[in-house]
Amino acid sequence: MAVIEVGAQAPAFEMTNQDGKAVTLDDFTGRYVLMWWYPKADTPG
Repeated sequence: MAVIEVGAQAPAFEMTNQDGKAVTLDDFTGRYVLMWWYPKADTPG
């Protein structure tokens, strides 16, 4: 997967939120979106 450049438009996505509901980029139309994750959160060490 390619790295997304700062300021680039996000690709379409679907993921599960903290409440277990599926959300898509379209759910945030007209709003700013900040996605934050920890790549090593589910890895040992």
